[in-house]
Amino acid sequence: DVIDVLPYDGKITKGGATVAEFALKSDVLLDEVRAGGRINLIIGRALTAKAREFLGLPASTAFRLPKPPVDSGKGYTLAQKMVGRACGLPEGTGIRPGTYCEPRMTTVGSQDTTGPMTRDELKDLACLGFSADLVMQSFCHTAAYPKAVDVKMHRELPNFISNRGGVALRPGDGVIHSWLNRLLLPDTVGTGGDSHTRFPIGISFPAGSGLVAFGAATGVMPLDMPESVLVRFKGQMQPGVTLRDLVHAIPLYAIKAGLLTVAKAGKKNIFSGRILEIEGLPDLKVEQAFELSDASAERSAAGCTIKLNPEPIKEYLTSNIVLMKNMIADGYADRRTLERRIKAVEAWMAKPELLEADTDAEYAAVIDIDLADIKEPIVCCPNDPDDAKFMSEVAGTPIDEAFIGSCMTNIGHFRAAAKVLGGARDIPV
Repeated sequence: DVIDVLPYDGKITKGGATVAEFALKSDVLLDEVRAGGRINLIIGRALTAKAREFLGLPASTAFRLPKPPVDSGKGYTLAQKMVGRACGLPEGTGIRPGTYCEPRMTTVGSQDTTGPMTRDELKDLACLGFSADLVMQSFCHTAAYPKAVDVKMHRELPNFISNRGGVALRPGDGVIHSWLNRLLLPDTVGTGGDSHTRFPIGISFPAGSGLVAFGAATGVMPLDMPESVLVRFKGQMQPGVTLRDLVHAIPLYAIKAGLLTVAKAGKKNIFSGRILEIEGLPDLKVEQAFELSDASAERSAAGCTIKLNPEPIKEYLTSNIVLMKNMIADGYADRRTLERRIKAVEAWMAKPELLEADTDAEYAAVIDIDLADIKEPIVCCPNDPDDAKFMSEVAGTPIDEAFIGSCMTNIGHFRAAAKVLGGARDIPV
C-alpha cells in the first residue's frame, strides 16, 4: 500500500481517497520542521526580531505564532504564577494552560549520561558562557563503574562546565537531584537532564540534552504551559503510615476517582503531561517534599509544585548556604556562581515571601485525600507504579525478590532498611 500524509491539509490519503484526518496541536510545528528543529526556530525567530527592531522595521510576518488560549478570567494556580513570574509578568498573574512561553531558567542541571551530548550541543550553540543563573553538572550515573570513555569524560567535562560559569561536581559526590535541590531558590523555574529532576521548592520541567543545553546557554526554555491537577490532603497522618504511603495514595485515590487506570488497553492517566500540584502538607521538611515531587515522574506528570510554609524552607536554605560556602572553601568551581547563588538565597531569607495559588484557580481535576482514611501502608504491585493497593489487599503474596534502591529513594530509606535488617545473618544475597 502507498499512503500520502498531507500535513498542511491535515489528511492521510490512499489512492486519492481520504482515510483519516488530523489536526496539529499547533501550526508552529510546521515552522519547527522547516527550521530543522524547535531550537533552530526559536533562535532564528529571536534573531530576526532583534535585527528588525535594530533596523526600525515592524515585526516579521514570516513566522507562525502560537495562538493564545481564551482567558477564563479565573485565578491562577501556584505553578502558573511561578511560570508567570519567570516570564516577567506582573506579580500575582500567571500563564494560562496552552500558552506558549519562554520562562527564565534560574537553575539548570545536567547529568553524566547525557552530559557529553549537552556539551556537544552547547558547542553547536557557540556557548562561551551560561545565561542561566546556575548550571550544575553531576557525575552520578557513571561514577560507580566507569568505563574508559567515562574516565575521560570525568576528566574533561568539569572544566568545560566551570569555564562557562557552571558548577561541576566530582565523581562520587552523589545524585543530581539531591545536589540540585540544595542549590535552589524558592518560586523559581528550572530544568534538568533527568526525568526525576522535580524541584521540591519552585518548579522544574525535565528535558533532553538539547533543551538542557538551550536553557543553560540562553537562560530560557520553550514551554507550552500544561494544565494542572490538584491533589489536596487533609487531616492528620495515622500511626504506622509513612510519607511513602502518601506518595502511593495519589495513584490509589486517582484510581478510585476513575481518573487513572492500571490496564494498558485504553489507558487513562489524568496526570500525564500535566502539572501535579500538592496542598495540605505545608509543614513537611523540604527533603520530605521532594519524596512527593520526585514521584510525579512516576505519574508521567510534566512537573510538580508543593505548597510549603516558609519555616521548613528557611531551615533548608540555612543549611544550603553553609553547604555552598563549604563548596567554595573546598575549591569547587565556578566560585562566582556559587557566591551569586548564596547572595540570592540570603536575599530571599531576608524577605521570605512565597507565591500562593488563587482560591478560584482552575484545575483539570481535583483529588481530595483524607489522611484519616489511610490506616495502613499502601504499596505498588510489580511492576507498575500506578497499580497501588492497600497492604491488606496483597497480604500473603509470596516475595521472590527484594531490591533496595531506585530513583525514588534517599539516604533516610537506607538508614531505615539498615535498622530493620540490623543483626540479621541469614539474608539471601
